[in-house]
Amino acid sequence: MAAGRGKHMEHPYLKSQSIDRVRAHMARAGVEEADLEERFVLGSGSGGQKVNKTSSAVMLRHVPSHTVVKCQHTRSREVNRWLARRLLSDLLLEKTAGEKSARQQQAERIRRQKRRRSRRQRDRMLADKHHHAARKAARMAVDAGPE
Repeated sequence: MAAGRGKHMEHPYLKSQSIDRVRAHMARAGVEEADLEERFVLGSGSGGQKVNKTSSAVMLRHVPSHTVVKCQHTRSREVNRWLARRLLSDLLLEKTAGEKSARQQQAERIRRQKRRRSRRQRDRMLADKHHHAARKAARMAVDAGPE
């Protein structure tokens, strides 16, 4: 072990502060390392041959709740391990505390944007457009006349 590196090897993309934040998040969700089963599986999807041949995807199972999470956001196994823990604790917080995750909030916002307008909203929007068009038409250039 190299001097100054501590118990864990430093990863170029993982800082000790990030790991501490994930551990705090896990503690808030009531997840303990002893309750986790971790497996490394072959990745799939985009990323080419390297992703498909290496076991860098992480399958994390929380035994008490039977919740399973698969993470392969990066090609690094070590980074995926911590990202999977973060995902798992987010899921458990959603289930237990009823907290809405950023993912849920984003999906809800998109759903509201795509929702059809009511007849009253549509009529009001068209009336506003007609009013705006009338104001623009009133701004037409005034003919200066013959010079």
